Amino acid sequence: MSLQRSIDNDPSVRHGLLSEYLVTLGLIERLHRLLLDVLKDEFERTGMLEINPVQALLLYNVGDNVVTAGELKSRGYYQGSNVSYNLKKLVETGYMHHQRCEIDRRAVRVRLTPRGRAVRDQVAELFARQSETLGKRGILTADDADRVNGALRRIERFWSDQIRYIY
Repeated sequence: MSLQRSIDNDPSVRHGLLSEYLVTLGLIERLHRLLLDVLKDEFERTGMLEINPVQALLLYNVGDNVVTAGELKSRGYYQGSNVSYNLKKLVETGYMHHQRCEIDRRAVRVRLTPRGRAVRDQVAELFARQSETLGKRGILTADDADRVNGALRRIERFWSDQIRYIY
């Protein structure tokens, strides 16, 4: 019997992986909520109360790109369920500009305005400060982050395959 088959048939090993997988899922969820709280605190400190943390992340992720509303989710720029609400608010408050696509009049292309770029820059500065602090305090190295990112990309690929091909 191969080692892999032994591992696959050993309930204690499977349970150990299940246990760690559930911890990973909980961490992913909590980290996302904490990231939103960190952004909220940053904007409250600077008096920027017009937009919420989800909208700020959306602005950060769009950056210099011009995208359609549909591409926001497919490219991973937006993880929430209320894309149209947040886009509408960002356009109304002058953080994003929208324009009908000339080829497909149903599609709307969006890009950041100067106000939106200022928010993106503020978020980028926050992330730069945080990464510097993480490194200085020895909390996270580039190698650590690379290993975590590799594992998370494999999970992302697995989940995407689950949706597409249903194992």
